[in-house]
Amino acid sequence: MQKLISSLFLLLLLNSDAYAAPDAISKQQAVSIAQQAYSGRVLGVKQKGNHYQVKTLLANGEVKIMLINKQTGAMTSGR
Repeated sequence: MQKLISSLFLLLLLNSDAYAAPDAISKQQAVSIAQQAYSGRVLGVKQKGNHYQVKTLLANGEVKIMLINKQTGAMTSGR
């Protein structure tokens, strides 16, 4: 019985977010990546799943929202 409980505990522990891969890039690095694509004033940065969402105000008044992959740093969206 003790072995079963230990095995279940280990299984739960290994499936938890505590062992999720650490982010390869920081929020600041995500901002830098977004600003290389679209320069402007950064309005905010949010974590959305495995992406950072960077919202930027461009010089022409347009708001650009970009998704930057936390692991690769690739910009996967720009609207």
